[in-house]
Amino acid sequence: MATPHAHSPTPPVLYKFKTADEVSVALADFVISAQNDAVAKRGAFKLAISGGSLAATLAKHLVDNDKVQWSKWEVFFADERLVPLDHEDSNFRLNDEKLFSKVPIPRENIHTINTDLLNDPEEVAEDYEQQLIASFAGKNAVAFPRFDLVLLGMGPDGHTCSLFPGHPLLQEELRWIAWLDDSPKPPSKRITLTYPVLAHAYRAAFVITGDGKKEILSQALDGHEPPLPASLVRPVAPGEVFWFADEAATSQTKYEAKSFHL
Repeated sequence: MATPHAHSPTPPVLYKFKTADEVSVALADFVISAQNDAVAKRGAFKLAISGGSLAATLAKHLVDNDKVQWSKWEVFFADERLVPLDHEDSNFRLNDEKLFSKVPIPRENIHTINTDLLNDPEEVAEDYEQQLIASFAGKNAVAFPRFDLVLLGMGPDGHTCSLFPGHPLLQEELRWIAWLDDSPKPPSKRITLTYPVLAHAYRAAFVITGDGKKEILSQALDGHEPPLPASLVRPVAPGEVFWFADEAATSQTKYEAKSFHL
């Protein structure tokens, strides 16, 4: 099967900031800009959110920010662990504690997995894909959804979403939502957005902070064989991929950073 992106993607844009807090400030401005563009053009802001440290970084300068049009937000998860929504491993729970519970976003606009189906990962994936279809396609046939923004992190092995090095899902070309029951990082059962969905996003943004990420960030941006899963997130024009990182995380990369402006 062909590699995920044989066509010509737009090169990544790296934004480097002195501190993690400066990353958070810039990320909030970036998200609000993406929101305003989406609402003006399409009447809603559809985004996919990851877990990990991203939730706290995202919330820091968006909570109590009067520029956020929470009623226009429609949130999906870039990946989710197949656990109850109140479980400590749930990406929903993490984002709910850090962000959703603190802002007036309509709960019906937050798309969670169907926890009645947890014993069957394939059914969970199919149900979540149907939620995407209802939102993005309606009565119209579309090849893939086009998120206004996908917010991503990167693990110490270079994985993003639940797309892990060497895993067969790196080659998935048809499904919107894929499932796995062999995640090398527990919990083993998960669902994830696939590369074609990530490639169709108007914007994808990685948020990477801390000294512990400097080596893997260098590999992601400077090149690594085989390419890291995070490096394969390459939206095709007009889509773009951005990396927001602090000086600690970028201390080893030779990739040229650009000045942040909107």
